[in-house]
Amino acid sequence: MLFSKDDINDELLKGNFLKLAKTISSIEDRDAASKSYLEALSPRNTPIIGITGPPGAGKSTLISAMIEIWISEGKRIAVLSVDPSSPFHHGAILGDRIRMKDWYLHPNVFIRSLASRGHLGGLTSSMIELTTLLQSLSFDIIILETVGVGQSEVEIASLADTTIVVLVPEAGDDVQMMKSGLMEVADLFVVNKSDRPDAQIFSNHLQQMIMTNSNSSKTPKVIATIAAQKIGVLELVHAIDEQQLLEKSDQKLRGMMAKVIQIITAHQLNKLDYQFIENSVKNEIANGNTNLFHIAKQFFI
Repeated sequence: MLFSKDDINDELLKGNFLKLAKTISSIEDRDAASKSYLEALSPRNTPIIGITGPPGAGKSTLISAMIEIWISEGKRIAVLSVDPSSPFHHGAILGDRIRMKDWYLHPNVFIRSLASRGHLGGLTSSMIELTTLLQSLSFDIIILETVGVGQSEVEIASLADTTIVVLVPEAGDDVQMMKSGLMEVADLFVVNKSDRPDAQIFSNHLQQMIMTNSNSSKTPKVIATIAAQKIGVLELVHAIDEQQLLEKSDQKLRGMMAKVIQIITAHQLNKLDYQFIENSVKNEIANGNTNLFHIAKQFFI
């Protein structure tokens, strides 16, 4: 069920998120009216903070500590945590809700766990729609937390105003496997659990990699935190604020271009008749043709 922006905002001010939750579910399920609903929204420039990193890096604990700071400043926060889809029911595992239990019932914090549904970019296929909805409402900050870390997670940079990569001192192998794409899109690196052995050595190594891969116009900071003890979190929040001030118009243009292209791509994919394509491929194979480019050409628009 889709509710009007005013109806949802009225409920938000009362700390009630039921109408928002139902609207998000309808958008995820591709409700027939969701297209016109989204087109009628007027999103604001609410900052979107993207956070990614390997499992066990403490992303959710870090987010919880950041929320505490923002709530003390009187801000209203929305968190979208993308969990790996369950192989049994294809829904979100909801682990992030458990780790953010301190804020689950807070009237100024909305937390929603979403299933990735097999989407390979670390986000769900409807994330642009959902962030557009949240930017149209009375939220001051939107946080996106994604699964995993790697080349596929660069997608978050096209949605977030600030992209944060969270690592731990034992993540040496993860850093070695990092592709340059992720190194380039990160605005901030966080070395969490920095009280562990060799944390400083790891941070120095990470800093060297950043200097090697960065260009003169963008050198991401490396911030050490111990999220469980709320150490270094305030520095991270200040770094995010600084990053928002540094955002340039050409970066915003590229970000909006990427979003529009993703929306167009998703629309075109939804128009495909997969059963017809499958039957056509079967016929081509039966005729001895296994050239994928030749098979695909007949479906070019």
